[in-house]
Amino acid sequence: GSHGRVTTGRDVARDESVARFRDWLVARGQPATPQRIAIATEALGAERPLSAEDLVERLRVKGPAPGVATVYRTLDALVEGGLLSESLDPREGFRRFVPLRDDVSSAELLCTACGGVTRVADDVVGPRARTLADAEGFVPVKHRLVVYGLCAGCRAERDAARAAPGGR
Repeated sequence: GSHGRVTTGRDVARDESVARFRDWLVARGQPATPQRIAIATEALGAERPLSAEDLVERLRVKGPAPGVATVYRTLDALVEGGLLSESLDPREGFRRFVPLRDDVSSAELLCTACGGVTRVADDVVGPRARTLADAEGFVPVKHRLVVYGLCAGCRAERDAARAAPGGR
């Protein structure tokens, strides 16, 4: 039952991602254990970047938490499966994980040279998409904005190559 809880676009996207993770594990002959699914559900439903320690804390509140090693192995599998993005916080020196769901706040910059993806705060398109949907009585589940181009690193390389003798 729903117990009066409203299902959001984020919930739908999270559940889709958890199902994709289960399929990904099974396809590799790995067990989709309740612990792995619990970790995936928490990580893929996150509303902000979380560290492995954050996840252990969140899971501990809900019952016996899996060990940190299990959490890290599961996070690595989620990254490998393309469901989580990993970033190293230079100030804190540890890894944080962000869900790569096609939810109602997905905006990314995709470099056509190196394939790198930069997630950006979607505070323009998201609200606009919701306003458009609401105006039509439409319930938005997900939208995705992808901006294609060259990242700063690839642009600098290109410019350096052009400036070099014999460059174009």
